[in-house]
Amino acid sequence: MRNIVSTEAAPVSPYYSQAVRAVGLIFVSGQAGQDPRTGQFAGPAIREQTHQSLMNVKAILEAAGSSIEKIVSATFILRNPEDFDGMNDVWDSWFHEDPPARQGAQLPVDVNGLLVSIAVIAVQ
Repeated sequence: MRNIVSTEAAPVSPYYSQAVRAVGLIFVSGQAGQDPRTGQFAGPAIREQTHQSLMNVKAILEAAGSSIEKIVSATFILRNPEDFDGMNDVWDSWFHEDPPARQGAQLPVDVNGLLVSIAVIAVQ
């Protein structure tokens, strides 16, 4: 059984669910650094967009009855490999102790303004 999770506190897409709850886990789709109210990117810098991406992930997890502390695995995708240090600085401020497992990749498509996308899996 699976349940779709949706909240207005994070950007909505007609192409995919914000998250799906199944088998005791919450699978959060990749979240860009977009402000859910305006649809605009949080700013032109990696730190701003990473922070907003994580705010969107947090809002979705809370809507699903979970929390950022319950993330077990994360995937980040960067547009520019040189943004890794800036993304990692923000990441460390959120997950300084006992961080989740993580993997990264380079964004395979060029979406104007998009610098980072973060997807996670969390327990309920």
